[in-house]
Amino acid sequence: MNSTLKLLQEQLGKPYKDLEFLLIALKEVLADNGELEMANAVPLINEEDTRAAEMTDRQIQLYSLVFQLVNIVEINGAVQSRREIEGKNAHADVRGLWSDNIRRLIDEGTSKEAIIQQIIATNIEPVLTAHPTEAKRSTVLEHYRELYLLLVKKENQMYTEDEIENIRHNIKLTLYRIWKTGEIYIEKPRVEDELRNVLHYLVNVFPSVIPMVDRRLLQAWSHLGYDKQELLDQNALPGFTFGNWVGGDRDGHPLVTAEVTQHTLLMLRLNAFVVIRRKLSELVTRLSFSLPLDKALPALKDRALQMVEQLGERGQEALDRNTGEAFRQYINLMITKLPVDTKRGHATELADLKGSYMRSAELKKDLRLLQESLVAYGAKTIAYDDVTVARRMLDIFGFCLAKLDIRQNSDFHDKAISQLLEASQMKSTDFANWSETERIDFLNKELESNRPFLPGNVQLTEEAGKVVSVHKVIEGHVSKFGVAGIGSFIVSMTRSLSDLLVVYVLQREAGLIERTEEGLVSKIPVVPLLETIEDLENGPEILDQFLSHPFTQRSIAYRAKTTNDIPKQQVMVGYSDSNKDGGIIASQWGLYKAQTRLSAIGRKHGVHLQFFHGKGGSISRGAGPTHYFIGALPHGSLTGDIRLTEQGETISQKYANKVNAAYNLELLAASTMRKSIEQSAAEGDPHPQEEILEHLATETKKRYQELMNEEGFIPYFRQATPIDAIENSKIGSRPAKRTGAQSLSDLRAIPWVFSWSQARCHMTSWYGIGSTLESLENTRPEDYQQFKKATSTDPFIRYVLTNVDTSLAATEEEVIASYANLVEDEALKDKFLKMFLDELSLTKRHLNHLLERPLVERRKNHHYSNQLRSEMMKKLHENQVRLLEEWRTMKKEANSDIAATQTSLMLTINALAGAMRNTG
Repeated sequence: MNSTLKLLQEQLGKPYKDLEFLLIALKEVLADNGELEMANAVPLINEEDTRAAEMTDRQIQLYSLVFQLVNIVEINGAVQSRREIEGKNAHADVRGLWSDNIRRLIDEGTSKEAIIQQIIATNIEPVLTAHPTEAKRSTVLEHYRELYLLLVKKENQMYTEDEIENIRHNIKLTLYRIWKTGEIYIEKPRVEDELRNVLHYLVNVFPSVIPMVDRRLLQAWSHLGYDKQELLDQNALPGFTFGNWVGGDRDGHPLVTAEVTQHTLLMLRLNAFVVIRRKLSELVTRLSFSLPLDKALPALKDRALQMVEQLGERGQEALDRNTGEAFRQYINLMITKLPVDTKRGHATELADLKGSYMRSAELKKDLRLLQESLVAYGAKTIAYDDVTVARRMLDIFGFCLAKLDIRQNSDFHDKAISQLLEASQMKSTDFANWSETERIDFLNKELESNRPFLPGNVQLTEEAGKVVSVHKVIEGHVSKFGVAGIGSFIVSMTRSLSDLLVVYVLQREAGLIERTEEGLVSKIPVVPLLETIEDLENGPEILDQFLSHPFTQRSIAYRAKTTNDIPKQQVMVGYSDSNKDGGIIASQWGLYKAQTRLSAIGRKHGVHLQFFHGKGGSISRGAGPTHYFIGALPHGSLTGDIRLTEQGETISQKYANKVNAAYNLELLAASTMRKSIEQSAAEGDPHPQEEILEHLATETKKRYQELMNEEGFIPYFRQATPIDAIENSKIGSRPAKRTGAQSLSDLRAIPWVFSWSQARCHMTSWYGIGSTLESLENTRPEDYQQFKKATSTDPFIRYVLTNVDTSLAATEEEVIASYANLVEDEALKDKFLKMFLDELSLTKRHLNHLLERPLVERRKNHHYSNQLRSEMMKKLHENQVRLLEEWRTMKKEANSDIAATQTSLMLTINALAGAMRNTG
């Protein structure tokens, strides 16, 4: 056995014994199928050749598989560790979960009633996206899910030796299926493929997981000595909803057409009925109580007969199905009223059938009557369990499953307006180059009228055609099914008030503007996305102008009235571009300040501000422990609800396993609940280290930008990382660049971060920090000591530095140097390599000093996991460097054999992404 694996077994125990078990099973099944060479190449359990050698595609794939096995055993290890703690009745010792957060609030003097009210007011909305960060095919993900379940099954002590051996046999079969299934995308995935993957989680995972989170809340309440009936009587459960960007996010994505958006909306609606039908069918199975319809609660009987009349012959068939079992008859009628066709017991397509439900509110009312009838019948526990779960699914998923956001870039909108002006034969049409005053004057005049620019039969092309056509798709869906399935129109790169008002005018062109007694209003919210550091700085002024605008004020009031809710405005803040723009401290501090100021603007206008956090899967793009992230949010920015993106491989890491999915949703809900109470109880003082943080942000940004503006930086970046290979990869349907321009500004943040991480540099999350801290210590020693003291007490500082520390632990000097050797200009290579290594050394020294203990003591599991992964990654890095050199030479020579080399290169990218657990 490998010495590192043996060390991990000694230090961390069972997860790495599970890893050895899986590796031996893999070796055996390879040998069983005659692949002896591959069986003997399984790392960590075979004698390894440490000499540098070319790896075949099969060997690279083998390593990729092994890294996924490491991920699986570590996730399972974390689950088992939490179970062990809770098994000792130490529920509150698992940080960030219901028991921990409720106990802390009680200890801080928060009343039980205040906690109940905040649980009710809490709403969590993960938004699933398909940015090009999931390198594995959905078929492979399914096999890994099966493997995880079998590994968990093996833990069960009830099985006999023969049964355990059968589980082991099935594990071997699953491992071989994974081995024989190609992991990487040979062809670029379609948006429909990405939607299918998202639908898996929305249909098969979250509906099963949310009842687990609810039960854990009730159990936590009981463990703390309270009566869970207090929660049940008030329906005190946190709100969950889901959002989706697949099929709606068209920022630089030419494949997301109006037709794709329409297909997406219909697929979401159809699959909402799949979820609901499943839950209602479970109720039919469970509510087999003997009760003639005539003896049921009169209101239930009357409603059942009314449904029969509405449904006609189909209704009578449903009523006749379970004679003498009133509850089953009633649920059969509800199932029949779902607007879907079924084949072999499954909802297969949407259908406008006589008597069908059109809105979820009708079904909610029928379920409420069922619950009341069960209570009257004496089945209170069933009413508050089985029926509550069904009602909960309807509240969460409705008839739309998830809200689809429509995102587009402000520049794209400007071009669309110019083209509309040209088509309507206006004198001045260069809208993008008008002054802000000219733009606002024009837009204000246009918003006084509901008259579109052009008659409905005029065919538009280019940007105008694309924007108007998708808005018409939204209008058609809303007019038929209501607004519940639509999230908002998000304007990326929001730079000014006019960027937001433009969307109202474009909505008008598609009929999405409605006339009311108060004036014209927008049915669908328009949301600014503040991405760069400059946009975050200007954001509060833009929001103030937007919320002051009469059209916005009328629209917010109209939506509040029609939804019976408080006036709301959403603001999206981006973590990726702000980091790409100025480095991690400037980005995080910019986000902190912006949220503080934006919150104040919301309060000024009497509008509830909901922040939508555009976070990615890597540290540089906003990732980090959920409860630490929420704990670090500034005062006033969290008032019960939170919306945040879940991107790419992050979705499968968090949610592929249902127990882990429940843990991650519980972290999010419980931490949001507690932070909201704490923020409402405390005064909103400025950050105590504001002056020092401002200095650090300014100086780190300056050093970071000096690097990017240094002569020769772009050639170094493009040669010392696999960025060009990533741009040619097939791991997502979206292009790597927004417009295709060969510039750093046009490159998306994901491939920017991805390419540095593949080269084990991770500079996007530490460059500029070491030299800035060195200067602070030398020139302002008192501030340095004050900052050091704050690292152990301040949630924001601790969160940021912990994330920097995570990136530093994954950074490898030797690997950085090996990729630097790909740079053709020796002087250029030496210059930038020295800059990186000097800065890395300083940053490591100061982080160790500020955090006081070495990583092995602070985060033992993380340290040893990195050690194991790093050892196996060396061969992959060596091969990727070699393949990059070959591939680039072949491109220059227009070699026709380049495809095989490119496939090998993609395999290394996929394997290293799996090893590091993120792609960007």
